[in-house]
Amino acid sequence: MRITLHVWRQKNAREAGKFVEYLAGHVSPDMSFLEMLDVLNEELIGKGEEPIAFDHDCREGICGMCGFMVNGVAHGPMPGTTVCQLHMRHFKDGDVLWLEPWRAAAFPVVRDLAVNRSAFDRIISAGGYVSVGTGNAPDANAIPVPKPAAEMSMDAAACIGCGACVAACPNASASLFTGAKLTHLGMLPQGAAEQPRRVIAMVAQAQAEGFGHCTNVGECEAACPKGIPLEVIGRMNADFLKASLHKRDEIQRGDG
Repeated sequence: MRITLHVWRQKNAREAGKFVEYLAGHVSPDMSFLEMLDVLNEELIGKGEEPIAFDHDCREGICGMCGFMVNGVAHGPMPGTTVCQLHMRHFKDGDVLWLEPWRAAAFPVVRDLAVNRSAFDRIISAGGYVSVGTGNAPDANAIPVPKPAAEMSMDAAACIGCGACVAACPNASASLFTGAKLTHLGMLPQGAAEQPRRVIAMVAQAQAEGFGHCTNVGECEAACPKGIPLEVIGRMNADFLKASLHKRDEIQRGDG
């Protein structure tokens, strides 16, 4: 197949970028999208040109490293798929594709299609620790966990932090990501003790990083390659409200 690519090229966050047209002339339907870019980069290097920079690591859809927009869609046209799992058989000969990085103030461009997502790391870090006993592992049934709570926690834990939710959101909100991390810990007894402090700290950090507010558009859920549901945002908001009211009452009593 022959695919025409319009790729966003930008040296760093400070310099202006632009789309540059390339022809991928020897594309196999069995290639993954990133393999196609690898082949194109080999051709560019052979010509003495700078290769296209993009994030990647495991290439199995579980690390969250890769991610960019393909024709305005985060991770490309296939639902529940990261860009490293996207194969060229889903495109046809002669297609024209536009590739650009995640667009968010909190995700500054490192180079070309690669962005700095360390803001996510700082949100997680703001959540602090979980108070659990150390030593020998407890028996599996020592702390009963209701099945619905365990399932919701594990579903939220599937978030890989790729940033597609932010890129797809018209407000560049990190609510789905933050809600997933809070739900993962808050639904389990081991994480419940710190949940009030954790939710206030993580929401505050998300705001400090420059992410926008959630307005329930729902694009984040549609773009998420792991299908994280909007329910985690509702749980985050409910926990935040309860924690804020409790903190206010403590301050009024002189305890906070």
